Amino acid sequence: MTTLIDISPLISPRIGVWPGDTPFEREMLMSMEQGQNYDLSTVRTTLHLGAHADAPNHYHAQGMGIGERSLDFYFGPCQVITAEVSQGGRIFPKDLQGEIHSPRVLIKTGTFPDPENWNTDFAACSATLIHDLHHQGCRLVGIDTPSVDPQEDKELESHQAIAEHDMAILEGLVLAEVPDGTYTLCAFPLRLENADASPVRAVLIKN
Repeated sequence: MTTLIDISPLISPRIGVWPGDTPFEREMLMSMEQGQNYDLSTVRTTLHLGAHADAPNHYHAQGMGIGERSLDFYFGPCQVITAEVSQGGRIFPKDLQGEIHSPRVLIKTGTFPDPENWNTDFAACSATLIHDLHHQGCRLVGIDTPSVDPQEDKELESHQAIAEHDMAILEGLVLAEVPDGTYTLCAFPLRLENADASPVRAVLIKN
């Protein structure tokens, strides 16, 4: 039996976005409630919304856009693993509660518990962790916070380490109810030309 586990937050006007970024807004252009023959709507929002994939050109001047990124990064075996880390802390290899054995690693910190109530002191990765994951064969790093770097970090050291190794990023995942273990990940970004990110519907498949 196959089980699908949705690890994406609900997208609504209530969801938090990075301070200064564009919040989610949906406008109804046509409405059956108003006597028209179908519903039609448009949205305005940041691309870094909810569960999303950062593109290399978000953090590296010569990086490619998300529409040009290989889909191989975002589908296949993955591992959910808990990190014992304090609010606002960076995650180091010693903080991971288990051994890495997958090319896609989703890190559960519990430090950003409510996507509709933004907290600035979420945990993030260290460059040391990124380098270590790369050396263990990891191609994608996901996290249950808005970023692999802290909110006030202007150097983006973890993003830069990811760029150095041509790894992929998923941010904004919801992992609180997901047991540590191995799954199949499906989290395809939209094919947006030259875009710096894309929302994804991130799903874990458990057989």
